[in-house]
Amino acid sequence: MREKDTLKHVGKRKQLAQLLMQKGIKNEAVLATIRNIPRHLFIDSSFDEHAYQDKAFPIGADQTISQPYTVAYQSELLEIEKGDKILEIGTGSGYQTAVLCELGAKVYSIERQKELFRKTKILLSKLLYRPKYLLFGDGYKGMPEFAPYKGIIVTAGAPYVPKPLLGQLAIGGRLVIPVGDDPQIMNLFIRKSATHFEKHELGEFRFVPMLEDKN
Repeated sequence: MREKDTLKHVGKRKQLAQLLMQKGIKNEAVLATIRNIPRHLFIDSSFDEHAYQDKAFPIGADQTISQPYTVAYQSELLEIEKGDKILEIGTGSGYQTAVLCELGAKVYSIERQKELFRKTKILLSKLLYRPKYLLFGDGYKGMPEFAPYKGIIVTAGAPYVPKPLLGQLAIGGRLVIPVGDDPQIMNLFIRKSATHFEKHELGEFRFVPMLEDKN
């Protein structure tokens, strides 16, 4: 289902990738996903003309599709190699999921909003992106049944770092998570051993809040 993807869209994606390079994205595989994935198909058609600007947009259910720089930056931090098992917290529009799939990851993704979960599951299938598992559930709990993960990416602002996510990270694995209110600080945790994590704080970003199941 790429019939809605035109040469004009392709040209805009190339320009966007060039912009992200200027902003500091260096990973060529990540830049290739930006050039290849039809971001305009992941947002409402009324935003079509703006799909390849470096901006976030609403996607329904009070959620947004992250700006391309943020998607590229988080993806680059994961240092994905083909076949790596990656847990994504916040499927959202599915755009970040598609990036992870194109990078060769085995993607396990959780979405808290039922409306988005149903819509995005259908869209990813139509676009021929095949994550290993999509779950409607609470991202704070992770997905322990498939752990450990080489990488975990959180695409919403968390008030704190959920311990289950740290626990589901493989030794040597990387957790990329924005933490705080508004703005959030991008955090990178690298698991060095069963009990030791190396932490890096990497600047301010803005995300919608990460939702928790209070039941």
